[in-house]
Amino acid sequence: RLYKIACGPNTDDYGWMDTLLKRAGRHMDGISLHYYTVPGEWDHKGSATEFGAAEWFGTLKKALFMDELIAKHSAIMDCHDPKKRIGLIVDEWGTWYDVEPGTNPGFLYQQNTMRDALVAGLHLHIFHAHNDRVKMANIAQTINVLQAMILTEGEKMVLTPTYHVFDLFKVHQGATRLQTCCSAAEYALDGDKLPQVSVSASRNAAGEIHISLCNLDHQNEADVQIVLRGLAGEQMKAEAMTLAAADMSAHNTFAKPDAVKPVPFANFFAKNGEISAKLAPMSVTVLRLAAK
Repeated sequence: RLYKIACGPNTDDYGWMDTLLKRAGRHMDGISLHYYTVPGEWDHKGSATEFGAAEWFGTLKKALFMDELIAKHSAIMDCHDPKKRIGLIVDEWGTWYDVEPGTNPGFLYQQNTMRDALVAGLHLHIFHAHNDRVKMANIAQTINVLQAMILTEGEKMVLTPTYHVFDLFKVHQGATRLQTCCSAAEYALDGDKLPQVSVSASRNAAGEIHISLCNLDHQNEADVQIVLRGLAGEQMKAEAMTLAAADMSAHNTFAKPDAVKPVPFANFFAKNGEISAKLAPMSVTVLRLAAK
């Protein structure tokens, strides 16, 4: 049986969940959690493509709230289900803006920019970090609606920045998550602060290590130093891809379908179990390390 929950950024009372698990936990297979990243208010969510630094920063801050939601839900679930039999299913997440001008409001059609790429990267990192409890996580829509991965118009189709993040991150599927410890510089705006860099890592069955990195800062590069404990002295070959753009509202259209797409990334140096990299502003990067 699956129980469904819808959460907002002001959620702070979890007593109902404690009661639910006490009374019905033994009958439950999963708890379904919904949370959308809405920059503005429900009656005016904001534009998908026309926004400034404040909206960029605020959107990413709200996206990071997913980590707090999962941590608090997991803490209560651990009290009643220490063996983690009950799965936490995040089956609706993603950005939600005002519909595109001239489209049917009921269809929830919206464009997709580099801002959405960072929102996708942050969410996937959060789900990865909580993979002992989060058993499934589904972006709300895939085609044309909300934070879609594909936009269509008749026979035409375009891949969005969100699609490219999912494509880059597929290397983590079926792999073993590696523990990461990140000490990041601050990304500050108007007196508020966020960690500049988000990171996750995994090792696959072939022994390859993939490290995904998100630089949230919309205008500054991120100098990254990575120490791979246990690999000192091993000879590794490294390659990387990155998704970045010069404009925070950069997006793909039917006229320009490749305005935002992954490209090879060479601004890093790997030697003796350490990696130095300089990440472009507002970028998503995936490093691949394999034994020579």
